[in-house]
Amino acid sequence: MVRVILLFILSTQIVLSQPFTKSDSLRGTLNGYRSWWDVLHYKLNIIPAVDSNYLSGTNQIKFKVIKPGSRLQVDMQEPMQIDSVLFHDKKCNWVKTEFAYLINLEKAMVPNSLDSIQIFFSGQPREAKFAPWDGGISRNKDEKGRHWIGVSCQGLGASVWWPNKDHLSDEPDLGVYITVTIPDSLSAICNGKFLYIASNPDKSKTWHYRVENPINNYDITLNIGHYITITDTFLGRKGVLALEYVVLDYNEEKAEQYIKQEVKRMLHCFEFWFGAYPFYEDGYRIVETSYLGMEHQSAIAYGNGFANGYIGRDRSSTGIGLLWDFIIVHESGHEWFGNNISAADIADNWIHEGFTTYSEVLFIEHYWNKDSANKYLKGIRSHIRNSQNMIGPYGVNTEGGDNYEKGANLIHMIRQIINNDSTFRKILVGLNREFGKKTVNSEEIEQFIIKESKINLKPIFNQYLRSTKIPKLNLRQEQDKLLFKWENCNSNFNMPIRVFVDKKEYWLKPETKIKELRLDKKAEKIETDANFYVETILSKLEN
Repeated sequence: MVRVILLFILSTQIVLSQPFTKSDSLRGTLNGYRSWWDVLHYKLNIIPAVDSNYLSGTNQIKFKVIKPGSRLQVDMQEPMQIDSVLFHDKKCNWVKTEFAYLINLEKAMVPNSLDSIQIFFSGQPREAKFAPWDGGISRNKDEKGRHWIGVSCQGLGASVWWPNKDHLSDEPDLGVYITVTIPDSLSAICNGKFLYIASNPDKSKTWHYRVENPINNYDITLNIGHYITITDTFLGRKGVLALEYVVLDYNEEKAEQYIKQEVKRMLHCFEFWFGAYPFYEDGYRIVETSYLGMEHQSAIAYGNGFANGYIGRDRSSTGIGLLWDFIIVHESGHEWFGNNISAADIADNWIHEGFTTYSEVLFIEHYWNKDSANKYLKGIRSHIRNSQNMIGPYGVNTEGGDNYEKGANLIHMIRQIINNDSTFRKILVGLNREFGKKTVNSEEIEQFIIKESKINLKPIFNQYLRSTKIPKLNLRQEQDKLLFKWENCNSNFNMPIRVFVDKKEYWLKPETKIKELRLDKKAEKIETDANFYVETILSKLEN
């Protein structure tokens, strides 16, 4: 997701200061009504009324039984509602608890069996107040006064507009089939491979799409407008990748001249650093939207105005952020980190946002140089607040803080410590191979990096992910000795750090007790490597 702007920082802090509610647990916990069944496939049929904020449809949920159970939880947020549920062609009853529908199947299901339910739903979905951060349905008019509709619901949950098992840990293993029925003057753009359009007697048309890969529920999208599609291809690491640039009809020329080049540059870079684009079967599509952007899998939402920067700004204040299109790079980076590798709980959202923010750094390095990339990374540190741990509380649908910039700086420091870009790249590719098309937790990611780097990085992960304290490197020079230790950190924190003594490079291995380095002579200038997100103080040391 695009980085939330400063306007939302205060409101986010207020929300996180409130006690957790029953709703938080219903959304965030893999409870007994969810844990006994595994979603295999969604078949989603959507009928939006484009002239009003009304939507109806059906969703067939195919599932596998993991353990015996007879009541399952399906989520649907008000003012939307579930009208009826069919199981083996018979209507089911349910108990509704807030947005959770606890549906009775009236018999205990047998482990390893496969089954399905059909859900009918309708209502007026919540309208987005400030998409994509405060999401829902975005109903707008294009420059010609015509309907332009979209959806964004990360964090809020896909159940804001269609019924599903709204928990990040369970993606439909076999994908999704989506149909959208709208007036024939409009186009409907969704995820995955476009199949065909069926004409209906009432002069409406039904658009058919198929997603073959697992997908986050919040990534499933709907875009309606007067769109045209520009087709293209990219010869990548798994062969020919189908590309589509879907824009409003009057922006066709802009897209032809601008987006093609930017998308292919991104793909070249990210396939080098992360491995093959994860969803060749579904293709890569970028869709013009009225809001800034969103990582909708295989249908990236784009509203950056066909221009470099972040809506015309440089988030690093270095000038480097104006050299490339932030939305194309950042949101596409999520195809690897967020969509391919997906956190099972939003508490671990740093996996999505930290690695994806670091993809911006790698993109700059790939097309410019390391100095520019490092300068950009240091520039975005100004957005770090250190008011919350990066890892949030589990089981209550709540993320931590500073997942973007602090997460990227953590990854960058680990890269410095590994001190071998070939190994670092193998780790990034290996993460996508090992955890691709799966849901994971932070511990799994941490242990993989530790194993592949052969370095004990656990104290570093604990310090930066599970604490708000930024370590301070306390230095003092005594004649030909350099004394040093870590302060403002966990008691067991230790992290090697590169320093320059009269421009000569040294690697220190500070701990929370004083250590020393013998120098050839008294130094005139001592600097810590600015690639490390730490503070440096020169003072009298005490054990």
